[in-house]
Amino acid sequence: MVGLLDPYECIVTKLDVREFTSKPVPQELKMKILEAGRLTGSGINVQHWRFILVQDRDLVRKLADDSTTGKWVEKANFAIIVLTNPKYGFHLLDAGRTLQDMQLAAWSFGIASCIYTGVDRDTMQRDFGIPKDMNPSVIIGFGYPARRISGKKNRKPLRELAFVDHYGNAMDSKQA
Repeated sequence: MVGLLDPYECIVTKLDVREFTSKPVPQELKMKILEAGRLTGSGINVQHWRFILVQDRDLVRKLADDSTTGKWVEKANFAIIVLTNPKYGFHLLDAGRTLQDMQLAAWSFGIASCIYTGVDRDTMQRDFGIPKDMNPSVIIGFGYPARRISGKKNRKPLRELAFVDHYGNAMDSKQA
């Protein structure tokens, strides 16, 4: 199975989606999404992150119950809990790196996603057997989007965000 979009097009068009169809995502694609996470770089290559693939419907609903900001995940086809080890000062950066790779891999196959970080940590640790030394850093809900997605983003222009050589030195497209 080949992805639908090249990496740059995935970045340009990927949107956060919180509404999904009931169409199941094939196991093969779930494994590719997890592989994208596994293959992501990590600080000093410690690869401290761990992933919990949550695909049982009752447990996906349990994720929603354990959430303070991600009740929408209840409608996802599956979710991935990204665990990181907080003893590494860069653990949240690594969580962000791996989640972005998983989301872009999913998007290339037409699978939408969204993230949340608000959880009742104690309850989630109990419900999903998470060791005390691991932090549930982010949860990603995945599924086929319920609506057609245009991929059009509302972003500030690059000239407002990037500078040449020193902060405040305006950039135009000829300097990049």
